[in-house]
Amino acid sequence: MRLSNETRETIRTTVREVFGEEARVLLFGSRTDDAARGGDIDLLVELPQSMPDRRSRELTLVARLQRRLGDREFDVVTIDPDTTCEPIHREARRTGVPL
Repeated sequence: MRLSNETRETIRTTVREVFGEEARVLLFGSRTDDAARGGDIDLLVELPQSMPDRRSRELTLVARLQRRLGDREFDVVTIDPDTTCEPIHREARRTGVPL
């Protein structure tokens, strides 16, 4: 995984601030490959209950992470019980690393 301990902790803390203590976050995509270089930070946020303002919170999360970690690219995907499971969700769950 190509994220420092400090970055991982900042992501975990910020996800919980925005989505609540029950939110679970997985890192997926190129940042999970130690041999790769560069790439954005792909996050899957799993929510145990429905959250009607998910999209707004995703944008809030990205903005806070960019303020705290610098101008990096973040792709945030969320899933809650009302979300239709798409291929991106399945892939993120299959390959993701819990933070």
